[in-house]
Amino acid sequence: MNTTIGTELAGERIDKVVSLLTGLSRRVARTLVEEGDVLVDGTAVAPKDRVEGGEQVRIRVPVEQTLEPEEVPFGVRFEDGVVAVIDKPAGVVVHPGAGVSKGTLAAGLLYRWPQVEGVGVEDRWGIVHRLDRDTSGLLLVALTEDAYQSLTGAMAERSIKRTYLALVEGLFPLPAGTVDAPIGRDPRNPRRRALRRDGRPARTQYRRLASWEEPDLSLLEVRLETGRTHQIRVHMASIDHPVVGDTVYGGRPSGRMWLHAVTLSFMHPVRGEEITVASPLPDDLREELDELGEPDIGTVPVDR
Repeated sequence: MNTTIGTELAGERIDKVVSLLTGLSRRVARTLVEEGDVLVDGTAVAPKDRVEGGEQVRIRVPVEQTLEPEEVPFGVRFEDGVVAVIDKPAGVVVHPGAGVSKGTLAAGLLYRWPQVEGVGVEDRWGIVHRLDRDTSGLLLVALTEDAYQSLTGAMAERSIKRTYLALVEGLFPLPAGTVDAPIGRDPRNPRRRALRRDGRPARTQYRRLASWEEPDLSLLEVRLETGRTHQIRVHMASIDHPVVGDTVYGGRPSGRMWLHAVTLSFMHPVRGEEITVASPLPDDLREELDELGEPDIGTVPVDR
């Protein structure tokens, strides 16, 4: 959909404008903006941005559809009727979006747990947070509405702990560090993220586990304090250590992006006890480490 924003809408937020122009709900309109499906004068925007009137807006309106259950492969590391922690394979998209309507994790969750329908947000029932398509590993799912509200609140309060393993380019003079830099949408490419002063706060901690001087790679344990889209990828690239296989942000080509969500800890919303779940390193990533041989610095964790 391509149209001109009328002057009568001057001063309105863009998500409200999209809702008015398309007839979609405000929530769906906001999601379209966040996913980069709305361009104003050719530039990606944020939901809170306000229009002046007269701009050209391009909106990629989703095809009307209902999420249908599908048998989609994923592992289950924890399940008790209230919460599940699933192990997402690389290549599986978490929920329907631009150009993707079938084979999503959301459809697989609905197939395995039909009762999750109505929990949380439509078309992504029960999903508390996301992983990129090419990232493997642990993802938290609420199976009841009360659990969803509790866990999304805990996520906002940053009390859910997530740890990743990442193979990145380059060596590190110091064994640990923190990247604290806000992230927003890349104005040149709405599918990418970039460091921006007006972006949302983002903080990533990393610890070097091992390094190989040839071919100049390091294995990191990465902990997220926030959960922005592409956060690890953007932060690592910003310090000239892009994730191996992440060609979007300058990483060298590989079999796939070398990023795995390896541990997840959270307070159980009913039992009130801390639950910690771990995911073993997938075979393809383990094989790449084996091919590198013994590291020159540090050790590769054998229990991954």
